Amino acid sequence: MAQIIVSTTLSSHMIKTLRILIFTLPYITFGQAFEAPLPVGESSSTAAPELPEVSALSNTEIYSSVVRIECSTQVFDYKQPWTAGRFGGGIGTGFLVGKNRFLTNAHVVSNARRIIINKRGSDIKHPARIIHIAHDCDLALIEVEDFSSFVGLPYLKIADNVPKLESEVRAVGYPVGGNRLSVTRGVVSRIDFRPYSHSQIDMHLIVQVDAAINPGNSGGPVLQGEEVVGVAFQGLRGADNTGFMIPVPVIDRFLKDIEDGEYDRYVDLGATHFPLFNPAMKKALGLPENSAGVLISDIIPDGACDGVLERGDVLVKIDGNLIDNAGNIEVSGEKVLLHEVVERKFAGDKVDLVFMRDGEVMEESITLVPFPASRVYAISYDTKPRYYFKSGLLFQPMDFNLFSVYKINNPSARHLYQNYIDDGIFKTREDLVVLTTIFDDKLTSSLSNFEGLVVKSINNTPVKSLSHLHKLMEIQDLPDFLEIRFEGTKKPLILPTSELEEANSRISTNQGITQFYNL
Repeated sequence: MAQIIVSTTLSSHMIKTLRILIFTLPYITFGQAFEAPLPVGESSSTAAPELPEVSALSNTEIYSSVVRIECSTQVFDYKQPWTAGRFGGGIGTGFLVGKNRFLTNAHVVSNARRIIINKRGSDIKHPARIIHIAHDCDLALIEVEDFSSFVGLPYLKIADNVPKLESEVRAVGYPVGGNRLSVTRGVVSRIDFRPYSHSQIDMHLIVQVDAAINPGNSGGPVLQGEEVVGVAFQGLRGADNTGFMIPVPVIDRFLKDIEDGEYDRYVDLGATHFPLFNPAMKKALGLPENSAGVLISDIIPDGACDGVLERGDVLVKIDGNLIDNAGNIEVSGEKVLLHEVVERKFAGDKVDLVFMRDGEVMEESITLVPFPASRVYAISYDTKPRYYFKSGLLFQPMDFNLFSVYKINNPSARHLYQNYIDDGIFKTREDLVVLTTIFDDKLTSSLSNFEGLVVKSINNTPVKSLSHLHKLMEIQDLPDFLEIRFEGTKKPLILPTSELEEANSRISTNQGITQFYNL
């Protein structure tokens, strides 16, 4: 089942551009996506002997370790977050990389309620569960409840390097149209740093191939010889035989990250930059016409570069790699964005920077830090929507899912969301709480013009989060009137507190609401 995915990116150098609107870019992921959680299972205790090193594997042996994955999913309804949502499913591919360890795409098993694995040539369904899932790089590791049927199958080896341009690869998987394994061949046509459509905001190294990668291929290995050089994961809409795979550096980072039993996500440089092609701009900055580097245009508050770089600095080198005027460095003979250096590191790692400020060359080291606030711009998976319902008013925190479902058009709400990181709003407001729906009732008549506004205060107390709003509206000694003020308008929403509970009971009964909040 293929689903078209809206694609944007969030690496910090593009952060402002990518939060203005929800853009539709021509990427599709091949599996299922934006569909709720399968709790992380305990590691299987099934004993299995370690396999000896094998000098060469036949195609039959390699293909036997490629499995078909069926996934039943639950997609929550953001307009009725108290309901179970809708149920669906999809098909993808995975492959064995260790004892009871099957690697696949995150979008294949996102929002999973039930996962089934089939061996090649077998109709026996093996229940499976997620061990680790990384939505920011679209990878997941799963295991079967009983590994005994898979004992003896070879573990596919991850290659050491990214495949060379024009080298031949083969994509192996279970695309739609049948239950049998499919193998397609092609060549590596591009190595780039581009969007991953699953999360909508993350950019990583990507390899384009001209092999046919179709719905159902997601999560399958892309091979050179008997080594895995990538994981098939998305295609380009409107282009024939153009697919993309997740390359070795991204796979290796994911597998290294989970070695301690947890996935910690990617870190970010935390600085926005512009290319420096314009000779006049270089001259104004006091730079030679042939100088290298990019102009730092913004620093993300509390990010890794906060307090080190400043607006107007020219970043020249990163970890010893010279940065050209487009923001590229050379890695393994290929030009990639400078952020590829940070891509391969973890929270706590150091990055050395060389930059120019007011004509002076400066050198500093930064310490990479996680930045969870940025996930407000990512599609959320495996999590029930947060909300609070009170007397016909439905409040929800702003995130990508909410923004795209409700198509929020209020200029003030959009401005706050777009600048949530850049303006440091996240420091004082854990959530931007939106009044998304006002249910029709005699208490709420003529209030519809407040829908889509961000809550500013409750009875003159600034609202910091959804849980804070819930606390403010549930105190026992509310004044005679509940006054809710919103960003971007001076007009308050005022309700008599003596009527709130009766209206809450009446409206919730009419709407079938039995659970009033999920904070």
